[in-house]
Amino acid sequence: MHKIISIVLFTCLVGTAFGQTRINWDILSDVTFTDKYSEEVQAYYYFPAFGPSVLALNKKEVIIKGYVLEIDRGNDVYILSANPFAACFFCGGAGPESIVELKLDKNHPDFEMDEIVTFKGRLKLNAVDIYQCNYILESAQVVE
Repeated sequence: MHKIISIVLFTCLVGTAFGQTRINWDILSDVTFTDKYSEEVQAYYYFPAFGPSVLALNKKEVIIKGYVLEIDRGNDVYILSANPFAACFFCGGAGPESIVELKLDKNHPDFEMDEIVTFKGRLKLNAVDIYQCNYILESAQVVE
């Protein structure tokens, strides 16, 4: 028992020392959405109201694991999803809280559709730009 407590404390200290918080998709579900009309696109879109646990993560370094979805390889548009492509937000099987837009550097590895990958980066919350996801992982890098 004493050994388990030591391991848990060590893990917490190492994670804090590097300034990254490991998150999961349940944490990102602390958001509610209302329909809001956009004159620009003449359509309704989901407007997020982020909950306290998500707000606390804004601009923080996080680590998250999910399915990589290749949206536009030529323009380096990739999404990390809680679900594989067949059940993702774009296919109607989940909500916008289940995806994170990845902002990768130019030298990132190639990804396969639905490849399970862990990323680290700075989480940015987006409630204003309808052309981007509500969650954006800036400076996203693969965690080995």
